[in-house]
Amino acid sequence: MSRPAGNTAAGNTAAVHKNANALPTRAVPAIELPAPADQLAAQAVERLGWKGVVLPQLTLLGRKVVVVAELLPDAHAERLCFGCGPVVDRTTVATWVWPELAGRVPPPAIRIVGVVAVAKHWRTGLASAVPFALHGDAAVVLPSSVALTDDYLTNCLPRARRYGVSVVTADPDGSVSLDLAGPQEHLPAEQTAVSRWVNEVVYEQVLATAS
Repeated sequence: MSRPAGNTAAGNTAAVHKNANALPTRAVPAIELPAPADQLAAQAVERLGWKGVVLPQLTLLGRKVVVVAELLPDAHAERLCFGCGPVVDRTTVATWVWPELAGRVPPPAIRIVGVVAVAKHWRTGLASAVPFALHGDAAVVLPSSVALTDDYLTNCLPRARRYGVSVVTADPDGSVSLDLAGPQEHLPAEQTAVSRWVNEVVYEQVLATAS
C-alpha cells in the first residue's frame, strides 16, 4: 500500500527543517546605565539648575521617577498648627477639589520643581516623564550611546521638544550633558484630584527625607 501523500510531505518538511543550517545571529550588547538612577538624576538636576530637595526614586502614577521639590514654609507652618500632616489616601484627597470644599482643605505645602525619569531607552523615559510635564519641569536621563542613533535624532528629540521635556545624556564615566533644554516658563496648571494627591505624596517624602 502506498503511503498517503500528506504523510510524505510532512516527512519531507521535517527532514528539510532537520537538515537546515541555522543562520548566525548578531549579538547586540545590552544598553546599561553608567551609574545608579538616583546618582544620575541628582547630576541631571544640578546640570538643569533646579533648586530643591532631590528625593530618592519613587513610583508615582505607575512610573519610576525622581522628584525635586521645595517646602513652602508658610503653608507647612499652617498645616503644623492645625495638625494636618501629609494625606496620602487618594479617596480623601479626591474630595479636596470639590467646589463645596473650596477654602476648607489644607493648602499644598510643597512645590514640585521638576521630575526626572532615568531610563535605558528614550521611549520608556518619555512615557514616564511626559505626564509630569503638564504641571512643571520634566526631564529624561538616557545613556549617551542612545544619542548616537538615527532614532534618537529623528524621533526622540522632536517628541521631547513637543512635550516640553529636557533631555540629558549620561556618558560611560557617569558624567552628564544637556542635549535639549525644556521650556523656561509654564502656564499655571489647574489643580486636579491627581495633582493634589501627587503633591501630598511628595510632601510626605520631603518630610521623611528631612527627618
